[in-house]
Amino acid sequence: MAPQPSRPDYATEFADDYDRFFGKPGISGTTVDALAALAGTGPVLELGIGTGRIALPLRARGIDVHGIDGSEAMLDRLRAKPAGVEVPVTLGDFSRVPVTGSFSLVYLAAGTFFELRDQESQARCFANVARRLSPGGLFVFDSHVPEALARAAGGSEVVSEDEDHLVLCHRRVDPSAQRYRSHYVIHEDGRTRHLRVEFRYAGHGELDLMAGQAGLRLRERWGNWAGAPFTKDSAYHVSLYERP
Repeated sequence: MAPQPSRPDYATEFADDYDRFFGKPGISGTTVDALAALAGTGPVLELGIGTGRIALPLRARGIDVHGIDGSEAMLDRLRAKPAGVEVPVTLGDFSRVPVTGSFSLVYLAAGTFFELRDQESQARCFANVARRLSPGGLFVFDSHVPEALARAAGGSEVVSEDEDHLVLCHRRVDPSAQRYRSHYVIHEDGRTRHLRVEFRYAGHGELDLMAGQAGLRLRERWGNWAGAPFTKDSAYHVSLYERP
C-alpha cells in the first residue's frame, strides 16, 4: 500500500485562511498551557506544526520547539511570522517522523493524528514517535470519543464568523469504516468555497493497543486540555503516553 500523505490537500487549501479561522487569540491558550507544563526541559516536537498556532506560543515561553508538516504552504505561513523562521522544521510525512535527536515531548493538537487515514500509518506513527522520545518522554494528542462523533453526525456548526466571512462545518460519520468527514462551507466576499476533509478515527482502546505495541504506556487520560477527568460521559479526550 502506498504511504498516505501526512497532510491532506485541505491543509494547502486552508493555509491562507487557517489563522483567521482557527488561530484567533484565546482559542489555543489552554492547549499551550498544558503542553508547556508537560514539556520539561525539552526539546519538544510538534507533528503537523502547520502555521505555528501552538508552537510559536510555546517557543515564546522559552521551550525549544521543532516541527514537521507535510504541507509546504503551511510551513511558508509559519516562516513568514516573527520567530517562525527560527523554528527547525522538516517537510514530510509525520507518521514517519524523519527528524534526528530525541524529545521530552512529542505532541499533536486539534485532532491532527487522525489525518493519518489508515490503521497502518497510525500504528507506524506510534512506533516512530516511541523511537524519538527520551526515557520518560511523553506522546500527547487529543481526540473526540467515537460515540460522541456518532451523536454529532449530520449536525452543523459555525466554525468562524466575522464581518467579512462565515465558515460552517457539516459533519458525517461512517462507523463501519471509522471515517469522519467534515464539509466546510466558506462564505466570503460574495463567494462560496467548499473544502472536504476526511479522517480515520479510533477509539481510546484501539489507541492504547497501538501505543502498547510501540512500547508506550498510558500515563493519564484527561477529558480536555485543562485536565478535567475523563469519564464515561466525556465527548473528548487528551491521552498522554509515556516511554518507560
